[in-house]
Amino acid sequence: MTARLPSLNGLRAFEAAARHLSFTQAASELNVTQTAISHQIKRLEEELGVRLFVRQNRALALTPEAKDYLPGIRAAFNDMRLATDRLLRKDDGHVLTVSTLASLAAKWLLPRLSAFQEAHHGIDVRITTSTSLVDFHRDNVDAAIRYGRGQWPGVRAEWVMADELFPVCSPALANGNKPLKCPEDLRDHVLLHTSNANSDDWRLWLTAAGLPTDISKQPDVTFDLIFMTVQAAIDGVGVAMGRTAYVQDDIAKGRLVVPFKIALPSDAGFYLVSPQGRADSPKLSAFRQWLIASAQGKS
Repeated sequence: MTARLPSLNGLRAFEAAARHLSFTQAASELNVTQTAISHQIKRLEEELGVRLFVRQNRALALTPEAKDYLPGIRAAFNDMRLATDRLLRKDDGHVLTVSTLASLAAKWLLPRLSAFQEAHHGIDVRITTSTSLVDFHRDNVDAAIRYGRGQWPGVRAEWVMADELFPVCSPALANGNKPLKCPEDLRDHVLLHTSNANSDDWRLWLTAAGLPTDISKQPDVTFDLIFMTVQAAIDGVGVAMGRTAYVQDDIAKGRLVVPFKIALPSDAGFYLVSPQGRADSPKLSAFRQWLIASAQGKS
């Protein structure tokens, strides 16, 4: 028996609200009211018979069931967007499709992308997000921005930028009732973690700072995407382990502060990866030149 699919509007509301951890921001993105988002989420929860969100310390959080459900829903929407792009695309020579991590797209690439579009009106950019490595033989993707050591067989990997690890928090938290004056003060605060590839960041930094790693095991909040962790830090939920690419703009705009001077250099970085046979196409060459210059602060 085929399972009945829940409401598409409810799924869109869930994906947007889970990505922002905010009904208000989801409503703004989908151009509806916050009440509409709330009703759609409630209806979806009733259809599924599962609670998806809980409120914690004036913040929105995903239930364990929602965390399991979200990756599949996000992937399905990405697949629909890509399928629609392929259907409507008329001139592949002028379309550049770039795959990257959702958090890097949200916190670093998208805020800068208008500069590339202004300089290259003839190139239409498509951004898709995935945590998996791109299969250039199967996926309709021209290039990918990936984090690692650049040692991927069969592709050209070109260095874009390095990363450092360091704690970040909101200015209000850093200077609040329990100020963060030295690393030991972290014992008095909630630590924000990111699962998967970044799950070891706190342990690595605490070791470099000469602190016991059991500090990272105190009561905390964990997110599956780093941009959600960063947003929680901005909102004052706790202290996050920042990575340069994901927090530098928020630091520059005063939304985050760096309470300590200890930064841990990462042994990896971000690379632009492309198939050898198409790496020198005009559209990809233009994007590569802009991307590297932007990472160096030259554009």
